[in-house]
Amino acid sequence: MTEADSNTLIDKRLARRAFEKAAGTYDEAAVLQNEIGGRLMERLEYIRLQPRRILDLGAGTGVFSRALRKRYRKADVVALDIALPMLQRVKQRAGWLRKPGCICGDSESLPFADDSFDFIFSNLMLQWCANLEVTFVELRRVLAPGGLLMFTTFGPDTLMELRSSWEAVDGYTHVNSFIDLHDVGDSLLHAKWAEPVMDSERITVTYRELRTLMQDLKHIGAHNVTSGRPRGLTGKRRLQQLINAYEPFREDGVLPASYEVVYGHAWSPVNKHSATDSSEVPLAGLLASRSVNSDE
Repeated sequence: MTEADSNTLIDKRLARRAFEKAAGTYDEAAVLQNEIGGRLMERLEYIRLQPRRILDLGAGTGVFSRALRKRYRKADVVALDIALPMLQRVKQRAGWLRKPGCICGDSESLPFADDSFDFIFSNLMLQWCANLEVTFVELRRVLAPGGLLMFTTFGPDTLMELRSSWEAVDGYTHVNSFIDLHDVGDSLLHAKWAEPVMDSERITVTYRELRTLMQDLKHIGAHNVTSGRPRGLTGKRRLQQLINAYEPFREDGVLPASYEVVYGHAWSPVNKHSATDSSEVPLAGLLASRSVNSDE
């Protein structure tokens, strides 16, 4: 591993702390996250699925735990997150009836028995995994044969304007690195998932001022948690340098923040416990297929 690679590794301890601090402000700032999760939910219209147990992986404050309970009324939903304060918000959102199970845990070492779930839903969590392939192996372990994994994550062009602007200021890593769509697909194949399907789209969020973007990232817990981050606070001079470096991206009076959104789904092989463990999937599970690759 090169020094540059080591500087972009996720520090999971810092990620947990960031999301713990963001629990109280997350819902107000998570407009993009909710939009992407809603688009992932829409894809369920194309899949025939009647799960009995669902894992909402990286549930955050439980927006989609609740949506999954409404869609699959006979299913038990378990919300898992690395940050306990987020799960406390899940319980508050759920009301009195049919509360989801809430588990504070790590996706790379899940506290569940083999074949515990029929469906795993994960919106914008996988980019925080230190080792994506280990996570995919764990998810496959807890997903029953024929079960479905659906997820979103961010691709490498995410926040490219912010990354480029920081590079003009200093040599530290200020923006989290994100894995390429093809590498995510390769990790699924290496972990022996069946029929992985990947696609992507670009979403641009605009801001009048850079400070608002920085504040939004902080409020959802998505600020820099890489090993190569600067250790001190960002002073006024460096912040002004960043603002000046970002200004050339301004168009029509607003600053763009680009997000490369990666969508994926794959199946747990129906014969996952056989000696051959080949990748077969029940074709009855698919009503239609759809590919999205659009710029917005």
